[in-house]
Amino acid sequence: MGDAAYIAVAQVGELQPDEMKAFEHDGKRLLLVFADGDYFVVDEMCTHEDYSLALGCIKGRRIKCSLHGSYFDLETGVPDEEPADEPICSYGVKVSNGSVWFNPASRR
Repeated sequence: MGDAAYIAVAQVGELQPDEMKAFEHDGKRLLLVFADGDYFVVDEMCTHEDYSLALGCIKGRRIKCSLHGSYFDLETGVPDEEPADEPICSYGVKVSNGSVWFNPASRR
């Protein structure tokens, strides 16, 4: 899969540590997250109650859903605290030429 699959979603420095930015791609709501020195792109909606993770908070390399307290690993999307038991999708991200890029085809 070449660079053509990647789409720019932000400029480096646009987000502060533990900050996120919601965006949409092909009708899907996603979040760009800057946490623990890395960028991540994950689905915006919690798999437990279809609630926006943009309303939650970042703790290390995890994002917390503020509705019921589930945490999801930002790299893998796997929930590591109940009540959520289904992962959110996580996508490939790279930083190049001062921009943050994600690959919508590289779902994990």
